[in-house]
Amino acid sequence: MVAHVIVLTLVMLLAGVFGGLINYYLLNQNNKDVTTLARCIVVAVGAAFLVPVVLDLVASDIVGQSQGDAGKLLIYTGLCLIAAIGSRLVVTNTVDRTLRASEQACAQVEALKHQIRDLQDVLQPLLETETELEAGIGTEDTKLLEELDVTATQVMKSLATGRYIFRTPLSLVREAGQEEQDVLRSLNVLMARGLAGKIHSVWGVRWHLSERGRRLAESLD
Repeated sequence: MVAHVIVLTLVMLLAGVFGGLINYYLLNQNNKDVTTLARCIVVAVGAAFLVPVVLDLVASDIVGQSQGDAGKLLIYTGLCLIAAIGSRLVVTNTVDRTLRASEQACAQVEALKHQIRDLQDVLQPLLETETELEAGIGTEDTKLLEELDVTATQVMKSLATGRYIFRTPLSLVREAGQEEQDVLRSLNVLMARGLAGKIHSVWGVRWHLSERGRRLAESLD
């Protein structure tokens, strides 16, 4: 009897390992993760060793009959292999949960990155406004100022001297006394030359001067 128990144990062990390998290659055809392989084998072996318990619950005597009947032993081996392969449902659910958690984490990270970028866009003009700038401008900056038209210069002055750091296009139109289309075009020119920028806040689009734009605007006084 002891020898038969050893044989059944080896059968369950081998069936579990083989079933785990089958599950691994079915679930991870493009992924050679050793951790997943170990998980598949452990779960499959555990499922194979539960076969005697299930057979006892259904009042099956195939375990005892397999001692003197090679055919019954072969059937028992098949049952163990079926149980081992069937454990794929457990592994699949685990993998699915892991993938869902990973996707949710990635989505949260991307959302956090977006929020951080928005926060940086908002804080940068504030830091530049409260930071003392070096006096004077270079030849390149002087040339850049000369290339700006009257509207762009007025808009830059309005951005620098207004009460608020972040300005609405309509308020700039009123202060500049120009057409809205001309002001928007000037804002885009200033942004293209690194003198201004814009943010998209909950209140809408707001424009502001960059560090270089603020320095040049101060030289206009």
